[in-house]
Amino acid sequence: MPDRHRDARERRQRLLRWLPAAVIGCAVVIDVFVPTSVNVFPLLAAAPGVAAPLLSLRGTIATGVAANLAGLVLVEVEREPARGDLVPFTSLVLLTVVAAVLNVLLARDRRQLRTSREVAAAVQRAVLPDPPRRVGRLSVASRYEVAHEEAAIGGDLFAVHETPHGVRILLADVRGKGLQAVRTVNVLLGAFREACDHQPDLPGVVRQLENRVQEGAARATGAEAEAFATAVVAELPPGRSELRVANRGHEPPLLVHAGTARALEPAVPALPLGLGLLGGDGVPVDRFDLPVGATLVLFTDGIDEARDERGAFFDPAPVLSRPLPPDPETVLDTLLTAALRHTGGHLHDDAALLAVTRLE
Repeated sequence: MPDRHRDARERRQRLLRWLPAAVIGCAVVIDVFVPTSVNVFPLLAAAPGVAAPLLSLRGTIATGVAANLAGLVLVEVEREPARGDLVPFTSLVLLTVVAAVLNVLLARDRRQLRTSREVAAAVQRAVLPDPPRRVGRLSVASRYEVAHEEAAIGGDLFAVHETPHGVRILLADVRGKGLQAVRTVNVLLGAFREACDHQPDLPGVVRQLENRVQEGAARATGAEAEAFATAVVAELPPGRSELRVANRGHEPPLLVHAGTARALEPAVPALPLGLGLLGGDGVPVDRFDLPVGATLVLFTDGIDEARDERGAFFDPAPVLSRPLPPDPETVLDTLLTAALRHTGGHLHDDAALLAVTRLE
């Protein structure tokens, strides 16, 4: 589904490539059909500059040559060329050279940014592998949408593990980006895996995550010493429909079932992981019913803080409040497609999404 938005962006880019030619054509039309004498050389001079960020180096130079030829033809049609015409034509040549240099610089920057994004995406996949498609009684789907404006490695993470105590789920958003965020992500993923094997209850899992984040911050310096993460930690015990959720300052997950999407708000707000020393020792755990066919949807703030061109935030609940198949892949495709449509085809911040559907 999100491929539609990529196709739309590609169509827009293809249309924009015709803009330099349209500028030259506009200059010719104005010169031919406007009865009074109008100097269209400023418009012709703009064509190479318009081409520089849109076309290749060859296309930029070709645009400059076409602008010069169009100007020469217009002069020949109207009158005999004069010595005074050397100034505008020389300016066109110089502007074409400047546009070509600008094109080379922009192309180099794009290559560097593309390489940075590819490296960031590769590291992200290595640090955060996709969970299995089925874990215990749950069908699982995940997405990681990288913001187009960013080339840094994000701090969003998710994990699903089957344990003797049930299926345990983690989705978190670490403060910051880059290597500092990656280290905290690794800490949380390792601590969650260890806690799933050794902690008999959900509060124990949360306390272990809290301790690991605090220990990592105590050994760090600079911004990493202030690391924290908002998180949702959930558990579905064996043979039961009771979903237990510990929300640590994160966006509430959505429970999608029977054509409605309901936010699972915590009864008692709790501080993010890493800031536990500022609050009490307790770990609030909320309990909800997760019937067969229901889907739990978790996401980071790249989704619900996505804005449209007017600055309005995206609300995921209405998008999922309609009949949907009990399939986590379809649910995430529907949500992500709507978010991308809301923002015009791209997100402004990384977004991690995780959906689990109870099968039995």
